Formats: sequence, structure tokens, C-alpha cells
Amino acid sequence: MTNALEAQLDSIFAARDREDMGPTIEALLPIHDAHPEDPRVLYELGGAYDTAGDEATALGFYEQAMEQGLAGDVRRRCFLQWGSTLRNLGQLDESRQVFARGRTEFPDSVALGAFEALTLHAAGQVGTALGSLLELLADHVGTPELERYDAALRGNARYLRSLDADGAGPSR
Repeated sequence: MTNALEAQLDSIFAARDREDMGPTIEALLPIHDAHPEDPRVLYELGGAYDTAGDEATALGFYEQAMEQGLAGDVRRRCFLQWGSTLRNLGQLDESRQVFARGRTEFPDSVALGAFEALTLHAAGQVGTALGSLLELLADHVGTPELERYDAALRGNARYLRSLDADGAGPSR
């Protein structure tokens, strides 16, 4: 991707109105026509459709972006949005798989962990969802108050995970 194309995409998103994504989508479509296999273009168009509420269309763009080699922090963001879109479409097994892949590639991503917990909750794994959030707190919120209770947080997280019969918790 050229710097000019990146700047163009950044400019489009700086001007977007999340309440009316039509102009953003219309600005992205000719870019997509000119760069139909560019992973960031695919991702950004998917994100625009997602924000507009057209999650079924967004899903295909997220999948294509990953297939075309989306990389770096944009890849991490795509895992989050792709997994969340699958959850919103009721495809919970697929959502868990996407989050597991994302967490394997980006194990320190707090955002991926938080949104993975939403999928786990939606899939009925309430204990695993809450346990994973407690682990996120223990791992990433470094306050003296929480640090004092680190062992208790982690013990409760293990206990809560054990309550889910199938044991299909997050990949950690």
C-alpha cells in the first residue's frame, strides 16, 4: 500500500459520521474498485459496512482482508471486529474461533480479551467470560489495590472457568 493510499483512507475515516456511513462507503467503493485485493482497503470497507449496520456484508470484507495478508495493528483490530460481527450474527462457534486465533497472535491485547469475553458470555460460558475478565484485570490493571489481591483474582478466575462444563475457554 502506498503512502498516498494510506493517507486517502485516513482522510476518509477522519471525516466519517458514524451515524451516517453512506458517504464513507461511497468514498471507499471507488478505492476498492481500484485496489480490490488491498487488505487495508478490504478491512476499512468492511468496517464501514459494519458501522452502518450491514454486518453480513462486512463479514465478507473482513475475511478477504485476512486472506490478503492484513498485518500489524490493523490485523488485531480486524480480528476484534470480525469476531464481534460473527457474534452479532449469532455465529458463536466461528466467533470463538476468530478470537482464539486473534488471542494467539496478539496475546497481550486487552481489547481482544474483553470482546472475546462477550462472545463467551453469549455462548453461555458465563463463568469463563467473567474469569477471563478477572484475568485481564490482574494482567493489565497495575494498581496497588488490585495487585494486593492478585492471587485472589486469579484463584476466582480459575474457579469461574471451572464452572463451565465444556471447558472451552479462551486460548490463554
